[in-house]
Amino acid sequence: MTTEEEKTTAPAGSARRAVVGRLSWGLADQAASSMSNFAVGIYVARSLGPTAFGVFSLAWVTYGVVLGASRGLATDPLVVRFSAVPEASWRAAVARSSGAALGLGTAVGAVCLLVGLALGGSVGPAFACLGVVLPGLLLQDAWRFAFFAAGAGKKAFTNDLVWGVALVPAMVVAAHVGSVAAFMLAWGGSAAVAAGYGSLQSGIRPRPGQARGWLREQRDLGYRYLVENSSLSGAGQLRAYGLGAIAGVGAVGAVRGAELLQGPFLALLMGLSLVTVAEAARVLRRAPDRLGRFCLLLGGGQAAAALLWGAALLLVPDRLGEFVLGGVWHSASELIVPATLSVAGAGLGTGAAAGLRALGAARRSLRAQLFASACYAGGGLGGAAVAGTVGSAWGVAAATVGSSAVWWLHLRAGRREHHETSIPEVRTS
Repeated sequence: MTTEEEKTTAPAGSARRAVVGRLSWGLADQAASSMSNFAVGIYVARSLGPTAFGVFSLAWVTYGVVLGASRGLATDPLVVRFSAVPEASWRAAVARSSGAALGLGTAVGAVCLLVGLALGGSVGPAFACLGVVLPGLLLQDAWRFAFFAAGAGKKAFTNDLVWGVALVPAMVVAAHVGSVAAFMLAWGGSAAVAAGYGSLQSGIRPRPGQARGWLREQRDLGYRYLVENSSLSGAGQLRAYGLGAIAGVGAVGAVRGAELLQGPFLALLMGLSLVTVAEAARVLRRAPDRLGRFCLLLGGGQAAAALLWGAALLLVPDRLGEFVLGGVWHSASELIVPATLSVAGAGLGTGAAAGLRALGAARRSLRAQLFASACYAGGGLGGAAVAGTVGSAWGVAAATVGSSAVWWLHLRAGRREHHETSIPEVRTS
């Protein structure tokens, strides 16, 4: 790593090439991640059918909630405060933040294991296996954040490739077993392989014993980000559970199938902070007046790409759709239009969210996220009560598009406050 002083002395052309390079590796990493997630979802949907795929989706959504908590407490503060800092500061912070992620995964994993064993039936084994693999899943994600904070996106990309390679034989074995639990272990077990490789890449050993100190030092951002991320993933979990209660577990599988069709963009949105928050922090440090334009290009580009992808999905023939999703295709294809609008709205809002994270405006981002999460859950459940699965999809689409405007209003106010106070939020040591 180089110091910030060295970077600021580089010519403007070199700086632009460095930004493009980091963003390119970020896009490559997200492509690798999205392909892995897409392949897992498709393979499970084709192998298990709508109902069992619905059970797998419930466990997947639960993982999303825990992942959001881990990012909020452990790795979001790392990206905001330790991007483009001296290497010694970065290494010390990564050891503590990765230790916090590993500790959280172990603690919550134990709870999931006990709950799964107590539940039994068709759902219990999936949650028990999720508990087993959670530590590896969260640690692998923590390494990705660490590498992007250091501007080493190539290492994050390589780590995701390792996960993808390990996933292939694991999924083949799981297909022979033919159960939700087997697929959960294959997915999470291959992530643990990548997590171990991440420690070799960085030369850093996670230190769970220092997690408490990390949480204490980052509490001004971490706890707000925890609530923010948990409200987002919790709203998704509430919608999934509520939809399952209202319209059946098969409806959850249909929604997940529609999300898989949007896979490249949903995966990009889930891991967007790996690249964009660190990059927005660099823009803020060097040229604060360019932050708004950077966020607008980021959000607008994602929204436009999502709309183009959705338009292409509408042209997919049923035969090809059935080949990809099997029996899930028919119910999922009815949700393409509202799912596309949801992803486009989320992409537009994510541009503003990255700017707020870079500003360290945790209060404003928390308010915006709580509003968006409430709209998401309300729209999804209200739509389900009125018109089943399709109504839920349209309710979420309306909520997501409307919430993006709130994100941009908060970014505008946050930039004005930052200009007035001129207090930097990114630490340099």
